[in-house]
Amino acid sequence: MIYYLLYPYSDRIGFLNVLRYVPFRVLAATMTAMLLTFGLYPWFIRRLQSRQIGQVVRKEGPQSHLSKAGTPTMGGALILLALVASTVLWADPTNTPVWLTLAVTAAYGVVGYIDDARKVRKKDTGGLSARGKLVLQFSVAIAVCAYLWYGEAGLGEDWLAIRNRLAVPFVAFDRVQIALPSWAYVMFGAFVIVATSNCVNLTDGLDGLAIGPVMINAGTYAILAYLAGVTFFGEDLADYLQIPSLESASDLSVYCGAMIGAGFGFLWFNTYPAQVFMGDVGSLALGGGLGTLAVLTKNELLSVLLGGIFVIEGVSVIGQVASFKLFKKRIFLMAPIHHHFEKKGWPEPKVIVRFWIISIMLALASLATLKLR
Repeated sequence: MIYYLLYPYSDRIGFLNVLRYVPFRVLAATMTAMLLTFGLYPWFIRRLQSRQIGQVVRKEGPQSHLSKAGTPTMGGALILLALVASTVLWADPTNTPVWLTLAVTAAYGVVGYIDDARKVRKKDTGGLSARGKLVLQFSVAIAVCAYLWYGEAGLGEDWLAIRNRLAVPFVAFDRVQIALPSWAYVMFGAFVIVATSNCVNLTDGLDGLAIGPVMINAGTYAILAYLAGVTFFGEDLADYLQIPSLESASDLSVYCGAMIGAGFGFLWFNTYPAQVFMGDVGSLALGGGLGTLAVLTKNELLSVLLGGIFVIEGVSVIGQVASFKLFKKRIFLMAPIHHHFEKKGWPEPKVIVRFWIISIMLALASLATLKLR
């Protein structure tokens, strides 16, 4: 919005010319979101405490987690406020991909809010049924993906030209592409969004465990989105790097910057021992946003590598459930896998930091694919 309101005056006020540069707006969005969360979280935590909006802990979970019962939850609502406000302030308001990403983020935040509210009201970990949650998530994801693969208004010519082509990591985009029918891509894109959302939700089980990889993933997507749309000294960097060229994707890095800034502010209060939890209102929304970034930057397959921590967490739950139902045996001491390491005697901070380190390594490997083509 600031870009839209002030940039037209740049010919008279030279300083405003910086608004045309995406890196400046990324930094501005990051700082804005960070200041909002740092400034508002102390008040917000007190409000959650006064309303007795506290965490409900599973009795069958690790015994060390019983002390976390009553810790203020639904703190992710403030992450969303800072993320959405900062993006609206600093992103180009005519950029359709940014609005679609915000739409998924906000809608999944509503789903998470309903889930959290039911848990708090009933003092039970049940919340929304798994089926109900998936129906709502897929409804939103399919609607957005259907627009992306069947609509035209607001979508750039560069997107329309390659929207049915799937990029393969480590392979030059102009050499190897997987072409899918529109209906298949809609379902595939929706699956990526929903799966990422739920895997981030499963990762959110220890203090600071989920928000670290979320910020690392957001930072990586910021780089990928910027490179997909930037022209440097007349050279299209996407063509040079042999990745999908999407001019409209560059402004998505502003959204990524806002996510990082909001994440830092939240982490200050969520680090071990946590003063507040994000709840499903935060984890489902942030995961949905990351999944949408993967779709809009044509990194759906790369997201498996980049979001490897989330994938492992999700697969550990699926494997545990399938193994127990089929063979009456458990693969892990407890799922998701971060609880397995807790059961093995790892202190909670050790699990968290080691998972962050792995996430950083996966992000570096993902960025390495830019040249290994």
